[in-house]
Amino acid sequence: MELETKQALLSYLEGFITEHKRSLFDQLIKNRTRHITVVLEDIYQSQNASAVLRSCDCYGIQDVHIIENKNIYSIDPDVALGSSKWLNLIKYNQGEENTLACFNALREAGYRIVATTPHKEDKLLDELDLSSKVALVFGTELEGLSGTAIEDADEYVKIPMYGFTESFNISVSAAIILHHLTEKMRRSGMGNKLTEEEMLDIRLMWARNVIRQPELYENKFLKQKGLI
Repeated sequence: MELETKQALLSYLEGFITEHKRSLFDQLIKNRTRHITVVLEDIYQSQNASAVLRSCDCYGIQDVHIIENKNIYSIDPDVALGSSKWLNLIKYNQGEENTLACFNALREAGYRIVATTPHKEDKLLDELDLSSKVALVFGTELEGLSGTAIEDADEYVKIPMYGFTESFNISVSAAIILHHLTEKMRRSGMGNKLTEEEMLDIRLMWARNVIRQPELYENKFLKQKGLI
């Protein structure tokens, strides 16, 4: 669909949502980012998985990449509180090496793969370079990241710990890391801005997700324009 048609479609669809929601779209799209993205490998506890989505939305992370090797990713609506409808969820579950498929796709898009795990070559959050795009990879609480994820990562980052407990749960870890890194990114001005078309596509997704049966309105618009 051409950019001009997308803009007209967005204007048409937003005519069916409240002024308050349109105002939120205007405000929040400015702070969405793809400079930092989140990767979840084999997360199986729906509460934790859903809490991570809430954190991603709250900190303006637009894309969440979900690797399903052994476990199917499920969302707990009582925890997610609708956050998934504001995010792009990209799943990798078509092959035997879904972790590598995800990493390869991210590298092609210009991301460095950063595993969130203690490692002999790890960095603290303050030391992580954000001058280029970063994909933060989180694993399960019980097993952590797979050997494949750890071996194929470009870098490693950890949260400083000062107590007897060895780790936070994944939802807390994600919230701490995203808070720290998104604030650092925004203070420095290093975060890449979304293109006009990216913002348009995201707003179209948001509009479709708040309108009941959006395909009916969209088909009516396309027929009016002679596009179908």
